[in-house]
Amino acid sequence: MQTIYIPMNSQPNNLNYSIWSPLPTKLEKLAFSLIWPIIIVNLIGTIFGFWYYMPQFSNEPFLMWIFVPDSPVATLFFSLSLVLWQLKKDSILVSTLAFIGCIKLGLWTSYCLILFFSSFSYLDPLMYHFLLWSHLAMVLQAFLILRYTSFSTNALIVGIFWYGLNDLVDYFIPIIGQPHHTWIPSEVINGVVSHSTPAHSLAAVGALIMTLIPIILLVKIIYFHQKN
Repeated sequence: MQTIYIPMNSQPNNLNYSIWSPLPTKLEKLAFSLIWPIIIVNLIGTIFGFWYYMPQFSNEPFLMWIFVPDSPVATLFFSLSLVLWQLKKDSILVSTLAFIGCIKLGLWTSYCLILFFSSFSYLDPLMYHFLLWSHLAMVLQAFLILRYTSFSTNALIVGIFWYGLNDLVDYFIPIIGQPHHTWIPSEVINGVVSHSTPAHSLAAVGALIMTLIPIILLVKIIYFHQKN
């Protein structure tokens, strides 16, 4: 049985969410001993992510920019969640958005990098592996949140709305201009991004599934702890 412990600076909420975490206890303890380096790494990753999206920003209407840099926004939420916890100002909403976002975007990006591997051949192998493994790390780090925060139905509803809206404008109803999801090389035909390709549909299906995974998990967690 996994040893239960409370990280330093935490505010115990009497809800053992950590039973839902796949992370080994030793790995969690190591992570919690490196909280500020993890925060800094995520902030650097956030800045890098915004830089990575610069070409797409230049082709998107300004009003839709908020829907473009999905992964950087998720790591920003995660960083804020950790900072607020360290300052003993835990925010249920920020932590919920971070949890859903890191799992959703970490899985979706890895899914696309693997599924459309051949179309990412323009990337240097080091960059390809950096993107793949850093996004998988996003999934794992999300489960650290289970150690120090609480979840609520209201925060979950906001999370469902935010990430559901992202999927809607990214793939189905863009509101202004073209769909706003991260550009996928497989969609580029003769130098133009085409959203009628099979790649678009595969990316959309992946996004919906990856959105549902953390949401279903949070529904189970909240329901389980309300009943117990």
